[in-house]
Amino acid sequence: MRMADQEQAELRLQLARLRQEHADFDMAVNAMEATGCDRLAVQRMKKKKLAIKDRLQDVEDKLIPDIIA
Repeated sequence: MRMADQEQAELRLQLARLRQEHADFDMAVNAMEATGCDRLAVQRMKKKKLAIKDRLQDVEDKLIPDIIA
Protein backbone atom coordinates (compact mmCIF):
# COMPACT_ATOMS: atom_id res chain seq x y z
CA MET A 1 0.00 0.00 0.00
CA ARG A 2 1.59 3.24 -1.16
CA MET A 3 1.56 6.30 1.04
CA ALA A 4 -0.16 9.39 -0.36
CA ASP A 5 2.24 11.98 -1.76
CA GLN A 6 0.98 14.64 0.65
CA GLU A 7 1.44 12.35 3.66
CA GLN A 8 4.94 11.48 2.48
CA ALA A 9 5.79 15.17 2.05
CA GLU A 10 4.53 15.92 5.57
CA LEU A 11 6.64 13.10 6.99
CA ARG A 12 9.72 14.38 5.14
CA LEU A 13 9.12 17.87 6.55
CA GLN A 14 8.71 16.44 10.05
CA LEU A 15 11.91 14.44 9.54
CA ALA A 16 13.84 17.57 8.56
CA ARG A 17 12.51 19.43 11.61
CA LEU A 18 13.44 16.58 13.94
CA ARG A 19 16.94 16.36 12.46
CA GLN A 20 17.42 20.09 13.02
CA GLU A 21 16.06 19.86 16.55
CA HIS A 22 18.39 16.92 17.27
CA ALA A 23 21.38 18.89 15.94
CA ASP A 24 20.36 21.90 18.07
CA PHE A 25 20.21 19.74 21.20
CA ASP A 26 23.58 18.22 20.29
CA MET A 27 25.17 21.68 20.08
CA ALA A 28 23.49 22.71 23.34
CA VAL A 29 24.76 19.63 25.16
CA ASN A 30 28.27 20.20 23.84
CA ALA A 31 28.17 23.84 24.95
CA MET A 32 26.86 22.88 28.38
CA GLU A 33 29.62 20.31 28.82
CA ALA A 34 32.28 22.76 27.63
CA THR A 35 31.20 25.41 30.10
CA GLY A 36 31.04 22.98 33.01
CA CYS A 37 27.29 23.20 33.44
CA ASP A 38 25.45 21.21 36.10
CA ARG A 39 25.71 17.49 35.29
CA LEU A 40 22.04 16.94 36.04
CA ALA A 41 21.05 19.61 33.52
CA VAL A 42 23.32 18.00 30.92
CA GLN A 43 21.77 14.59 31.59
CA ARG A 44 18.27 16.05 31.15
CA MET A 45 19.28 17.58 27.81
CA LYS A 46 20.77 14.27 26.69
CA LYS A 47 17.54 12.50 27.63
CA LYS A 48 15.51 14.98 25.55
CA LYS A 49 17.97 14.54 22.67
CA LEU A 50 17.51 10.76 22.86
CA ALA A 51 13.71 11.15 22.80
CA ILE A 52 14.04 13.23 19.64
CA LYS A 53 16.28 10.54 18.14
CA ASP A 54 13.58 7.95 18.88
CA ARG A 55 10.91 10.09 17.19
CA LEU A 56 13.27 10.58 14.26
CA GLN A 57 13.62 6.82 13.91
CA ASP A 58 9.84 6.36 14.01
CA VAL A 59 9.35 8.85 11.17
CA GLU A 60 12.14 7.25 9.14
CA ASP A 61 10.50 3.85 9.62
CA LYS A 62 7.23 5.22 8.24
CA LEU A 63 8.99 6.65 5.18
CA ILE A 64 11.12 3.61 4.43
CA PRO A 65 8.93 0.51 4.45
CA ASP A 66 10.29 -2.79 5.65
CA ILE A 67 11.27 -4.66 2.47
CA ILE A 68 11.67 -8.06 4.11
CA ALA A 69 8.24 -9.60 3.97
